[in-house]
Order: sequence, then structure tokens, then C-alpha cells
Amino acid sequence: MAKRVQLVLTQDIIKLGKSGDLVEVAPGYARNYLIPRSLATRATPGILKQVERRRELERQRQLEFKQQAQEQKAALEKVESFKIAKQAGEGEAIFGTVTSQDVADVIQQTTGLEVDRRGITIPDIGQLGTYEAEIKLYADVTATVNIQVVAS
Repeated sequence: MAKRVQLVLTQDIIKLGKSGDLVEVAPGYARNYLIPRSLATRATPGILKQVERRRELERQRQLEFKQQAQEQKAALEKVESFKIAKQAGEGEAIFGTVTSQDVADVIQQTTGLEVDRRGITIPDIGQLGTYEAEIKLYADVTATVNIQVVAS
């Protein structure tokens, strides 16, 4: 049986890897498909150094993102609660609902931080009161903030 060939991908390939990944494939797959279509190049010592340098830069960039997310978490948790005014009826029931966009808007107005509404998890809010919302800022950085729904 022929030995496998090491290649560095130049484009993302589904079920094989992302651009810059070092992969081992069958020699025929490399010779007949990946290399002629410029989807991969042979792994030489120089190219392996470039790949390693790119990985290190990406790791540092991700570390910066995580650090920024932790700073945002500290700033968000420093605020005691965010107030959202909604029209209320009998029995402290509110008309409509509080959405993640409402929470993102009030955070923007209060702290000046932009938070992606898709990362906000709120419980079903149907009445006036105080609720906790979780805001995912990064893969493993989540801030918990208090949302106070008041009558307008």
C-alpha cells in the first residue's frame, strides 16, 4: 500500500480541513485532484514554517478577542441593572415582550458597548420585574446582567 502524502491546504475543503491546515491524503487524491486544482501544495520545510507562523498569529489574535470580551464582561457586570420601560396593563402584565434587541439597545445606550443581540439569552418576560439575562461575549466568556422591566 502506498504511503500517505502531506499537503498544506490553500482553500477550505469540506470534510478535509481549512485553509492553512496540514493534512495527510492518499497520493492519488493529491496528485490528481488537490494539486492540479491549486487546492493544496506539498508540505516543504519552508511552507511548514509559514503555517506555524500563521497559527501563532491566529492564536494571538484569538487571545486578544478573549481579553476584550473579559473587559466587556467586567464593564457589563459593574452596572447593577439595565432598565427597560414597557407599557403595562392590569396585574403588572406588559404589552408585547422584551426582546434581545431591546436588551442590546439599552446596553448600548447605558454603557456604550455594542453587544450582538444573537448572543443574548433572556427568559420569557411577560410581567414587570427583575430578570437575569446571559450575554455570550466569546466562546467561553459569558456575562450575567440584571434587566429591570418598569412601566412606562
